[in-house]
Amino acid sequence: MNVNIQSVHFKTDRKLEVFISDRVSKLSGIFDGVISGEVTLRLDKSDTQENKITEIRLVIPGNDLFARKQCKTFEEATDIAVEALRRQLSKHKDKVRRR
Repeated sequence: MNVNIQSVHFKTDRKLEVFISDRVSKLSGIFDGVISGEVTLRLDKSDTQENKITEIRLVIPGNDLFARKQCKTFEEATDIAVEALRRQLSKHKDKVRRR
């Protein structure tokens, strides 16, 4: 699975990119129909510590799956977003099997 990572208005380090692509690529093991993943990282302009936003879009046949999470670190936001997508993929897989 191809994982595309974009960061808005800042440069990510290689370690973060490897972490994200590793977590997102594991989702293709749940459902074989995953074509690619698009990850967008951005910083919120709020005064709180939870200003890191991770948005993940999984491209699958039919409708794409999407998760957006905001946390203190990009790693934490990625973990939570991947878990949300894991649940969405499981539901989608069950729906496809019932047809």
